[in-house]
Amino acid sequence: MKLLKHILAIVLFVGLFFKTFGQQSLETGRVEPYRLEVTYNKTSHLIFPVAIRYADLGSDYLIGKKAQDAQNVLRIKAAVRDFDEETNFSVITEDGKFYSFNVTYSPNPSILNYDLVKMLREEERDEGKNVQFEELGFNAPSLTEAVLKTIYQQDRRYIRHIASRSYGVQLLLKGIYVHNGKFYFHLEMKNKSNVPFAVDYCTFKIVDKQVAKRTVSQDRQLAPLREYPMLQVVADKSSASNVVLLDQFTITESQLLRIEIFEQNGARGQVLDIENSDLVNAKPVSEMKLKINQ
Repeated sequence: MKLLKHILAIVLFVGLFFKTFGQQSLETGRVEPYRLEVTYNKTSHLIFPVAIRYADLGSDYLIGKKAQDAQNVLRIKAAVRDFDEETNFSVITEDGKFYSFNVTYSPNPSILNYDLVKMLREEERDEGKNVQFEELGFNAPSLTEAVLKTIYQQDRRYIRHIASRSYGVQLLLKGIYVHNGKFYFHLEMKNKSNVPFAVDYCTFKIVDKQVAKRTVSQDRQLAPLREYPMLQVVADKSSASNVVLLDQFTITESQLLRIEIFEQNGARGQVLDIENSDLVNAKPVSEMKLKINQ
């Protein structure tokens, strides 16, 4: 009987320990929500540092969606008048940051527009609330963003033999970088003409070097995972560059990686062909000094 009592006491103690430990762990990992007031007759806008990837509204009391042509702006308002219960919503942005908001109703909110860049506390900038995205694998979104920005800002060119030129427009491959199973392609377009170059779209595909007659080409399209910044228009007498993220891959000696940039309503598209020797000689990102959270 005494042995049974000892066993029950141990079981109760272990259960209480894990219950307390679990509560403490959750408390230390709690994401502090921002507080927000909304109303029925006016719309509130929240400006996030980068594009919004996901938004979830806590109840039918709220209506919210991304602003048209502004991927980093969320519009939010009350769907019903004078709701008296607190509700919430959450947002995940493309850099992997998680934001939580507790919402109450007010007939006349004192603030309607919020800039999240200014609202972020310093400790949140340092620690972040990172969300893992499937397409990025083990790479944290904040690290991926830092690599993209660092390559773009340092603006170095170590590849000098891959370029195309026609109609006063030139496309250069300035560098290829590799990190944690991802390739970073640094591109630059120079427009020496008097007519702006409006980018329609850009493709990355693996093609055969030579396709014999009566043989069907087996081109394989590669989907870019990220691009910084978006290359949209290259003004006349100017240049613009960007960095494109792709999954790591290799090709055979009989294949090429072909990068094509097409012009909207134009015929000045540019083509770059890249050999496997250029891919395997990509520079490691570890050699760069990353500028995180800048």
